[in-house]
Amino acid sequence: MDIIKLDANLRSQSGKTSARRLRREGRIPAIAYGKELPSVSLAVTPRGLTDILKSAHGQNTVVELSVEQKKLTVLLREYTVHPVTREPLHADFVEIKLDQPVDVEVPFVCKGKAAGVVLGGILRQVYRRLPIRCLPEQIPVVIEHDVTALNLGDHVKTADLGLPKGVTVRLPPDQTVAGVVAPEKEKPEDVEGAAAVPGAVPGGSQAPGATPAATAAGATAAAAAGGKDAPAGKDDKKAPAAKDKKK
Repeated sequence: MDIIKLDANLRSQSGKTSARRLRREGRIPAIAYGKELPSVSLAVTPRGLTDILKSAHGQNTVVELSVEQKKLTVLLREYTVHPVTREPLHADFVEIKLDQPVDVEVPFVCKGKAAGVVLGGILRQVYRRLPIRCLPEQIPVVIEHDVTALNLGDHVKTADLGLPKGVTVRLPPDQTVAGVVAPEKEKPEDVEGAAAVPGAVPGGSQAPGATPAATAAGATAAAAAGGKDAPAGKDDKKAPAAKDKKK
């Protein structure tokens, strides 16, 4: 693995005001820390951070950080960028030792077209990045696996992966990382009762949620159909019969 060299300066002040001032000067705030390294506030160039991210190993690139005549071997642990311009805003570096294993995540790529996919199946990739452990110089750029022979129902487990020498995956051996599954069948639409009257249920009882107004309207219509007069309202009182005049 190529080691990228990056110059850094100690930063005595912190806070948003100090960070804005650094960015106006063409630098960004950063920190470095580790098991044997207390947190140190630094300032680095955004170009240096961009070079790290654009390298083959990306965030897993080993960096030699020069801090005022002192050199630190680090990995880029976290970083932030502007949501619009994508310019680097901040970086966190963690100190590592070249002779001690590190835990990182690397991209996982499935190569080839699975036989099950040709038959109509779907390749489901459970992990896009795999958590691994190895020495810094052994960090792979990517872990690839050929899925051409996978049929419907076949799966790739952690133990099936062909890993570079010295690299282990921090997952159980039987953990599924990819597989070919059958496409989900569309459920037929339930067309029974599609033409039923809304609110009606078998037996003639009122359906749950039916409004009293709708029920009353139905009763009135039924009464009219049976030849019965609807009950008179308050305003429908019969006028009194006229009395016969005495001759």
